[in-house]
Amino acid sequence: MDFDPESGQMKCKFCGHAEAVPAEPGAIAPPHSLDEFLAKIDDTHLRPFTDEALQVSCDGCGSMVVFQPPEVAGACPFCGATLVTQPKAADPLIAPDGILPAKVPKDAAQTEVRAWIQTRWFAPSGLKRLAQQEGISGVYLPFWDYSAATNSRYRGSRGVYYWVAETYEESDGQGGTVQRTRQVQQTSWTRAEGVVSHDFDNVLIAATKSVTESRLDALQPWDLDLLCAYEPEYLAGFKSQRYQVELPGGFEKAKRLMQDAIDEDVRKDIGGNEQRVDSIDTQYANVTFRHLLLPVWIGAYRFQGKVYQVLVNARTGEVQGERPYSVWKIAILVGVVLFVLAVWAMFLRR
Repeated sequence: MDFDPESGQMKCKFCGHAEAVPAEPGAIAPPHSLDEFLAKIDDTHLRPFTDEALQVSCDGCGSMVVFQPPEVAGACPFCGATLVTQPKAADPLIAPDGILPAKVPKDAAQTEVRAWIQTRWFAPSGLKRLAQQEGISGVYLPFWDYSAATNSRYRGSRGVYYWVAETYEESDGQGGTVQRTRQVQQTSWTRAEGVVSHDFDNVLIAATKSVTESRLDALQPWDLDLLCAYEPEYLAGFKSQRYQVELPGGFEKAKRLMQDAIDEDVRKDIGGNEQRVDSIDTQYANVTFRHLLLPVWIGAYRFQGKVYQVLVNARTGEVQGERPYSVWKIAILVGVVLFVLAVWAMFLRR
């Protein structure tokens, strides 16, 4: 039985019989303390996605693809290369805390991809193949979800505008000059320092390097309020990916996202018309994390030696993708236009 996104149940693809996912009672697992987890991480925190899960490494892009029989390795969903390495039992990893079950079925995702392709003029034939039955694959991508309380001490300067009268000369139009007065804006700077606090929740960091980060950002928002407790049954019929960004590295990326919000808080606290920020020293407290799996439909194809991807948010149907331009198609169109113009010019001369 595979997980059926449309019904949210386990469904037999041969007879259509459906059963509810055998989910354990209770909500998603509570967040883990980052410091405590890293200080005493051991085998009790690690387990494979499922007991039967297999993993295979892609020789093309290096992605580690995890699947569960009777699903087969097939092609790499991230670069389109055939997975030829012999699968092995999946290595243990930090257990997922929550999952957003796929909601958009494959045929609906393909419809969205076809509509997206139709708006892409001069698309190569490889892109159009993604709209076919085996053109896209369902994959659960790994994410780290961080929360933290921050306390930031800053130093800087506050700039306040004021106006002064300035006298200048200009031509009077008759060979002479005339004195005039205008108001000129100046800025008065004073030192400023203080402390700002900010509580961050659900700072989402993609733990994959196989998908362009900007494409994943464009697939947002994710309805994280509908997260479910992780159950292996959700992966039946789908592939998943082992995280490529480790937990500490993910938090460093989260810090950079938090810093943008902190910088904005500092500038508001400084006030005035302009602000100069010389330094910000941030302390992080109550840092927690969750390992989440979020669903996408993804297809990849090669064009002139480069890999291009198209992704569909398997919760909302949002499509994001890359496309090259087919030089041959453009050249043919230009040739046709020139031919038509030449024929028209001959007609006019006659």
